[in-house]
Amino acid sequence: MAVEQQTIISLSAIEAAREQIKGVVNHTPLMKSLTVSEKYDADIYFKREDLQVVRSYKIRGAHNKISSLSETEKSKGVVCASAGNHAQGVAYSCRELGVKATIFMPAPTPKQKVQQVRFFGKEWVDVVLLGDTFDDAYHLAMEFCTKEGSAFIHPFDNELVMHGQGTVGLETLEDAKAPIDYLFLPIGGGGLASGVASVFKQLSPNTKIIGVEPEGAPAMKESIAKNERVVLKNIDKFVDGAAVQSVGNKTLEICKNLLDEVITVPEGLICSTILNLYNREAIVVEPAGALSVAALKQYKEEIKGKNVVCVLSGSNNDISRTEEIRERSLLYEGLKHYFIVRFPQRAGALKEFLVEVLGPNDDIVHFEYTKKNAREKGPALIGIEHQSKKDFEPLMARMKEKKFNVEYLNEMPDLFSYII
Repeated sequence: MAVEQQTIISLSAIEAAREQIKGVVNHTPLMKSLTVSEKYDADIYFKREDLQVVRSYKIRGAHNKISSLSETEKSKGVVCASAGNHAQGVAYSCRELGVKATIFMPAPTPKQKVQQVRFFGKEWVDVVLLGDTFDDAYHLAMEFCTKEGSAFIHPFDNELVMHGQGTVGLETLEDAKAPIDYLFLPIGGGGLASGVASVFKQLSPNTKIIGVEPEGAPAMKESIAKNERVVLKNIDKFVDGAAVQSVGNKTLEICKNLLDEVITVPEGLICSTILNLYNREAIVVEPAGALSVAALKQYKEEIKGKNVVCVLSGSNNDISRTEEIRERSLLYEGLKHYFIVRFPQRAGALKEFLVEVLGPNDDIVHFEYTKKNAREKGPALIGIEHQSKKDFEPLMARMKEKKFNVEYLNEMPDLFSYII
C-alpha cells in the first residue's frame, strides 16, 4: 500500500519518542491468551497497556509532549482536557518533570479516575470538573489556555503525542515471535491508531489493521465515510475512554489512509467482554480497554489460524460500575428482559402469572406495582432474567396464551433508558 508521507508518521520520530520516554514508561508485555485463542481457533495476543504505569498507554504521548517543551513553556504550566486516562498520563508526567498542570475533566468522569489523577499528580495538579463530555471540557480548557498562556497537551491531535503512542507499535513488533496477520486497535480520538498504524505500515505492511469504536460514538467511522471531520450530536458516554464527539483533524487524515477498516461494537458486547476477561483471564479492563477483544466476534471466520494482536488500552475501571456492566451484558446476551404487565385487578392474577407464565428458569429480578382502584388493570414493571436466551420465546408464548396484556420494553430504547 503506497502511502503519502504527510499521512504517515516517520519511524525516526517514533524512535526518538521512545528515547524521550525511556525510564518513565513501561515496556508492556505481549501475552498470548489461551482462552481467547481457543475460542477463535487462532493465536491471539494481548498488548497489555492495562499494565502501564498509569494503567493506560496515554502516559506515552503525554510524557513525550511535555518533556519536549522548552523551559519557558514548562514554567507557565500545562493544561489538558481528558475523560481520565490522558489526565493520568499528564499528571504523572508533570510530577516527574516538576511542571504544574491544570486538568479539565467532564463532570460525569468516574470518581476512581479523578482520584487517580490527583494521586499521580500530587501537588503538581489542579483538577477542574466541568461539562458533560470530553468536548465540553476541551473547550473550557482552551479558554483557560488563552487566558493563562499555558501550553495545551492535546489527548490525541498532536504530532508529539502521536509519536509517543506509536511506541506501542514498536514494542509489539519487537516482541512478536511471528508475523502479525491482524491488529485490532481501539479508537477514541485516533492518537493511538495513528501512531501504531504508522509503525505497522512501514515495518509490517501485510498486517491488516482494524480500528474499533463503540457503537454509540462512531466518530472516526462516520468521518472517514464522509471524508470530513464529523461532530456527533449525541453519543453514548458509557465507553468513557473512547467516546468522543469528534476525532482530530490530523488523526483523521492518518487513519483514513492507514487503517484497513474501522468497525463499531455494541456497548453490551463490550460489557460481556469485560466480564469474560475478568472471569477467564483475571484481567481487569475498562470499557475502552475491551474494544479490541470485543471486535474479534465480527472477524471470527477471517482470523482462524492467524496471528492476531489486540491492544488492551487501559484498566482504569470504577468498581461502582460493575452492576451496570453486568446489566448491559445480560441485556445484550438476551438473558434479561423488562416488561410492563397490566394485571387484571382481581384476586389471584399475580399468582396466575407466577405459577402459569413463569418457567422453571425464569427469575423475577425487578418488580414495581401500584394498585389503581379506579382502573380495570394495574400496570407492573417486571424484570425477568433467564439462564438461557432460549427461555425467552416460551415465556412470550405463555404470556400470549394466558392473555396477559404485556408491553416489551427492551425494544423501546427511549422509554427503556428511563428505567434502566
